Amino acid sequence: MPRFAANLTLLYQEVPFLERFREAASDGFRGVECLFPYEHCARDIRARLDDAGLTQVLFNTPAGDWASGERGLAALPGREAQFRDGVELALDYADALGCRQLHVMAGCPDASQSPAQCRAVYLENLAYASEQAAAHGVTLLIEPINVRDFPRYFLTRQDQAHAIRQEVGASNLKVQFDAYHCQIAEGDLAMKLRQHIADIAHVQAAGVPARHEPDTGEVNYPFIFRLLDELGYSGWVGCEYRPQGETRAGLGWLKPWLRATR
Repeated sequence: MPRFAANLTLLYQEVPFLERFREAASDGFRGVECLFPYEHCARDIRARLDDAGLTQVLFNTPAGDWASGERGLAALPGREAQFRDGVELALDYADALGCRQLHVMAGCPDASQSPAQCRAVYLENLAYASEQAAAHGVTLLIEPINVRDFPRYFLTRQDQAHAIRQEVGASNLKVQFDAYHCQIAEGDLAMKLRQHIADIAHVQAAGVPARHEPDTGEVNYPFIFRLLDELGYSGWVGCEYRPQGETRAGLGWLKPWLRATR
């Protein structure tokens, strides 16, 4: 059965970030992920993980000025030095938290930057980051994201992500399959999982179209979760959704799956 990780950036917003680890563990989660941990000391986060018996499954490398709309640096020409500094910081946190996967966000180039130029920078940055991460035993992930949520995002399709992964050629560069983004951008979730499962290292789930609980909207997640089992997927499923109300009240969809893994 799938192993589920609570996304602590989106879930449990009823309490401060460092208190969310305990809340997630009390609801049966054994793994957690977040967007960015950098506002908090790695030592403090590690203490919360250890106290709650949780694994830090994933977080993102620094993505630029998030408040102003930046969504990553890896495909942005002229930002290479800042990107490399961010990789170094992320790997320091990964070591401290025992986290073995990092998501590298591509970013949203502006109209003055040609797709060919951005792709060349993206490949170069991913090659550099993969080499650095390998020395730490860390796998890097790239994730196609829909442009309805992130206009102009550079990486939007599964085939595009896997072509880039193959071109970089690093064994520790894999793809993050977010079913919410994939359904909006291109659909055909089951066939894409069947086609690419060998190089998918992390899966995320949220209801479509509103990004609420996975039992809301148009995606049949019980079918998707059973398919992951059928395909032999052994990674985590990140619960990266916005609860419609209080987080705990909306976890009814999860309870049968947690019972099945006990």
